Amino acid sequence: MSSSEFIRTVISGFIATFIMAMVAFMLGGMGFPAIDIGYILTESFNHSLPGDPYHIIFGNLAYNIGGIVLALIWVAFLRQRIPGRWITQGLIFGVIISLAAGLIISPFVALAAGENFGIFYTNTWFPGLMIIAGLCMHLAYGLTLTLCLKVAGVSEIKK
Repeated sequence: MSSSEFIRTVISGFIATFIMAMVAFMLGGMGFPAIDIGYILTESFNHSLPGDPYHIIFGNLAYNIGGIVLALIWVAFLRQRIPGRWITQGLIFGVIISLAAGLIISPFVALAAGENFGIFYTNTWFPGLMIIAGLCMHLAYGLTLTLCLKVAGVSEIKK
C-alpha cells in the first residue's frame, strides 16, 4: 500500500466512522436504542480503574481509530476478495461488520464495562431493535467507506 493510498484510506475511514456515529444518533431519535459507542468504550476503560480516569474523548478516539483500522483492513485484505461495485461491496462489508459486532465485539466490550449484552444483544431489553440499529449503522459505514474510497481513487490504484 502506497503512502497516498494509506492517507486516503485513513481519511475515508474517518469519514465513514463519523457517518456511522451520526446514523446511530439519528436512529436514537427515531425510537431505536441510543448506541453511543464512544461512551460504551469509555465505560469499559473506566470499569476496572478507580476514579474514572478516562474522559469521553478517549472513548471517541478509540472509536474513530477502530473505524480507521477497519478501513485499512478493507483496503489491504478484503477489497479485492469481495466481488461487485462499490455499493455491493459496501453492503457486504457492512453486514460482515454487523455480524462480527453482534457475535464477538459487543459482548466482549460490554463485559469489559461490567455489563452483559449477550451474543447478538440477547440480554438487552430490545435485542431485535439493537440488531436492526447495529445493522443500519454498519451498512452506513460500509457504504460510506466504499463510496469515499471510490471518490478518492483508492479502488483504482493497482499494486
